[in-house]
Amino acid sequence: MAFELAGVTYETDEDGYLMDLDQWNNDVAKYLAEEEEVEMSEAHWEVVNFLREYYDEYKIAPMIRILTKAIGKKLGKDKGNTKYLYELYPGGPAKQACKIAGLPKPTGCV
Repeated sequence: MAFELAGVTYETDEDGYLMDLDQWNNDVAKYLAEEEEVEMSEAHWEVVNFLREYYDEYKIAPMIRILTKAIGKKLGKDKGNTKYLYELYPGGPAKQACKIAGLPKPTGCV
């Protein structure tokens, strides 16, 4: 599968996750967010940027439990909880936010 944006073709897996993580940029994120029906706010970008930093460091997309704990440590308890993250990403914070961040599907996500 693939999509085209500004004359560039982006390959995705069958679930719509980017195949080449290096192709990711803010425009790709906005496109993927539209596909997921997520309107990106500053709070959404905060989670996306957090996920990209996490992936750079650990080479893995965190599942929801690890994500909430890690976000809580870095951004505060009010943001490091499932309720807050589901409000931002109703399709599943780890799954949906990782897709928009151009990361692979987190382990343990169906």
